[in-house]
Amino acid sequence: MITCVLHYTIDPRQIDAFERFAREWIRLVGDHGGIHHGYFLPAEGASDRAEALFSFPSLAAYERYRARFGTDPEFIAADRIRDESGCVIRYERTFMRPLLPSD
Repeated sequence: MITCVLHYTIDPRQIDAFERFAREWIRLVGDHGGIHHGYFLPAEGASDRAEALFSFPSLAAYERYRARFGTDPEFIAADRIRDESGCVIRYERTFMRPLLPSD
């Protein structure tokens, strides 16, 4: 399993647009073989930070999902929310492998 951790700098004035953007990506990750662990939005402290985590069974599965960017109409529409609203100022993507509790 590989987990993608996204660190966002967001425009706090565009939090509603960011939530619409996030809900679309939660759905798209699930529709294309991944497990979305959620978006984590500002509650206290810095109001311009958000995080997201999602996993795929392998790097190859993630790469099949990534191949849809820029070509799949649903992926393009989800990115349009971000682009038109300006809700995301910057983001960084890191890949991690989870260490899960043992039974």
